[in-house]
Amino acid sequence: MSAQQILVIDEGTTSTRAMLFGIDGKLHGSQQEELTQYYPAPGLVEHDAAEIWQKTLRCCEKMVEKAGGADKIAAIGITNQRETVVAWDKRTGEPLSKAIVWQDRRTAEKCDALKADGHEPMIQSKTGLLLDPYFSGSKIGWMLENWPGVKAAGDNLAFGTIESYLIYRLTGGQHVTDASNASRTMLMTLTGEDWDDELLALFDIPKAALAQIVDCAGHLGSTSADLFGSAIPICGSAGDQQAATIGQACLEIGQTKATFGTGAFILTNSGQVAPNSEHRLLSTVLCQLQGQRTYALEGSVFVAGSLMQWLRDDIGLLKFAGESEELARSVSHNGGVYLVPALSGLGAPHWRADASATISGLSFSATKAHIVRAALEAMAHQCHDLKTAFSGDGVDWRSLRIDGGMVANDWMVQDLADILDIPVERPEFFETTALGAAMLAAVGAGIYDTLADASAMISGFDSYQPMLESTVRDERLAGWRKAVSGVLKN
Repeated sequence: MSAQQILVIDEGTTSTRAMLFGIDGKLHGSQQEELTQYYPAPGLVEHDAAEIWQKTLRCCEKMVEKAGGADKIAAIGITNQRETVVAWDKRTGEPLSKAIVWQDRRTAEKCDALKADGHEPMIQSKTGLLLDPYFSGSKIGWMLENWPGVKAAGDNLAFGTIESYLIYRLTGGQHVTDASNASRTMLMTLTGEDWDDELLALFDIPKAALAQIVDCAGHLGSTSADLFGSAIPICGSAGDQQAATIGQACLEIGQTKATFGTGAFILTNSGQVAPNSEHRLLSTVLCQLQGQRTYALEGSVFVAGSLMQWLRDDIGLLKFAGESEELARSVSHNGGVYLVPALSGLGAPHWRADASATISGLSFSATKAHIVRAALEAMAHQCHDLKTAFSGDGVDWRSLRIDGGMVANDWMVQDLADILDIPVERPEFFETTALGAAMLAAVGAGIYDTLADASAMISGFDSYQPMLESTVRDERLAGWRKAVSGVLKN
């Protein structure tokens, strides 16, 4: 094969990137552009899908040029922010409205009403998800009900998550979505091959507007020849958290990863049997290959890296995100300060869309450093809540593999190991989400036969061992439980 490179589109919440990988997993280049965040009212978060497309295209063009032309690229892999929904016109591919982002809470009342009417047990049994504004189904229903231009599109209306929208634009009309992303919409059953009629009716969504559900690896379409000079096959697609799980080589049952990006998401490989959580965790499709699904148990934390961004951009406690490590190390403890980062509500295992962030334990002795340290400590505290829930479902973490932008902070990584009381493994190459998409594309293009074979693309890991005394750990966690309890009572 003359084409020895893979182009990955990594469509995040705050930026879009195109990354060029060799089939050995080495990164050859990267191009990134920031995405505009729209906050039209408290709890509402939107993106401009046209901006996403334009910036993605520009980034891809740069990487195709770096590769030496489209004929030097064997395949494209796509990974994306999940649950974010786009509505577009099938005739033009142009968006009909702003995209509603996964963090958006505008459908909280609708979800609460459906809970009150007793629909959550049915939804959880079918989809593995809980009734929360986080997921795509209620967002799509809201668009149809509240944005006249969306409903007026009629037979020309298309809905999709970000990877589906990008594939449509790249191919000039291929309307597909991979099973990992489809499993996050609340419209597909975990074991079903298509959208579920009962769930569509619940949210009043026309099936004709939704994409065909396909594998995460294989020939998913080809780019229009006029985009990059010649057509490039699209051979891999998965939601960002699933892609990171693959990129961390969590390919065996029980292997667990945590990604610390805008939010924090922990997934444990559950094999080919869909897990059933009794502790308000989520069941999701990890990937689908040749029609066969592998599942994962997932815990979702809504606020992680976005907390550091908020402290920097809106509160002014940080000059740059990396300063947080320096400040955390400058004090020997948190001074009794706890920060519960419910800026977008609380995710698993609490699922309280109405929760608000709090900082407790402040006194005249508290400094900026104590508050920033408390913010970093909240990462380990939230993960411990999830570890407890996973354990309750019979899944005990023996170790944790981590990735995402926040894990460059050595202090935070050690704090995770200390509070979780297990080894924490950090990859030498942090960009495991993009690497997972590259692995899927490599399998889909026939470069590797299996994901296990494609794991040859992964570099090594650094291991952090727990060092904290148990009494100090217990004291920290007791203070955290008290702080969270105060939030949940409000």
